[in-house]
Amino acid sequence: MIEESISLIQPLDRIAMEKCQLRLDNLTKPLNSLHSFEHLALQMAGITGLPRPQNIKKSIILMAADHGVAVEGVSAYPQQVTVQMVKNYIDGGAAVTIFAEHVGAQLALVDIGVANELPPVLELHHEKIALGTGNIAVGPAMTLEQARKAIEVGIKIARQEIAKGSRVLGLGEMGIANTTAATAIIACYSSLPVAELCGRGTGISNEIFNKKIQVIETALAVNQPDSNDPIAVLSKVGGLEIAGLVGVILAAASGGAAVIVDGLITTAAALIAVKIAPNVKDYLIGSHISTEPAHKVALDMIGVPAHLHLDMRLGEGTGAALGMSLVNAALHVINDMKTFGEAEVEVAQDGPGALKQTKNVKD
Repeated sequence: MIEESISLIQPLDRIAMEKCQLRLDNLTKPLNSLHSFEHLALQMAGITGLPRPQNIKKSIILMAADHGVAVEGVSAYPQQVTVQMVKNYIDGGAAVTIFAEHVGAQLALVDIGVANELPPVLELHHEKIALGTGNIAVGPAMTLEQARKAIEVGIKIARQEIAKGSRVLGLGEMGIANTTAATAIIACYSSLPVAELCGRGTGISNEIFNKKIQVIETALAVNQPDSNDPIAVLSKVGGLEIAGLVGVILAAASGGAAVIVDGLITTAAALIAVKIAPNVKDYLIGSHISTEPAHKVALDMIGVPAHLHLDMRLGEGTGAALGMSLVNAALHVINDMKTFGEAEVEVAQDGPGALKQTKNVKD
């Protein structure tokens, strides 16, 4: 399933992008003056194959799992918060459920590794690989087989959402101590020391922060992850929800859907996905830059810009939902603004606009 998804990933549609770019250049504004919104519109044209994509259905896929490293005391919250928050998502009382409603996105909630049994409710996909991961401070997070199974769960869920018509998939996650695992993954690919990558996650004290740095350093020393084998990196120091999100990304790219990353954890998944299949990068859209130092490092390594600076560090897919609002705005730009020819407005007489703008563009 993994190899099949990789083989189906196609380059973006350049013809659709060229037509989109022509219209963007000739909308009633100075050339490139809407910058990020123009880039988003152009990327969506390439992903969908439509010069003027509109009314695109959206889903946020939230993977939930526990982490054995939580026993090391690296979080401000106890591990039982994971299962409690999953129930909160089901009841519609969490931030991501509100944000998803705000942008008209469906929420697909997946138990891929919560360390408790959850009720058989329709709002939850039951795809548990294990009751959480192992403690990465003393050994691997999971087996290679479990890592691959988790990726395949992500592929399965993403394909289901695409089959329902979604062409924009936002990434969300829940799991106490998952910033520890995500930072360990990013440390495998960064030349920066762990102390410069590590953040305060849920808002930890200086004492726990210093312990978190030591735990990540220990995990890397104990497990010796091979950065040339990204699935092995996942199995050594990752998380089941991170692996699941890798699968979501691979399936989205193979199915012609955009992927909006959220914060640190989802970007760690995106980094692994790009290491597995570099051409998925064209399908990735950044949303915000969190306060976690490793987040920006990972975005820079992937080469995907984030557009919002809101000092957020919640996760869950909240930033991805806000990224969807930017995509919505970009699609309104390409569809609802008028060109110079349509509005009977004079084009630029100087500068780069004079070379690209004409009143002849009316479609």
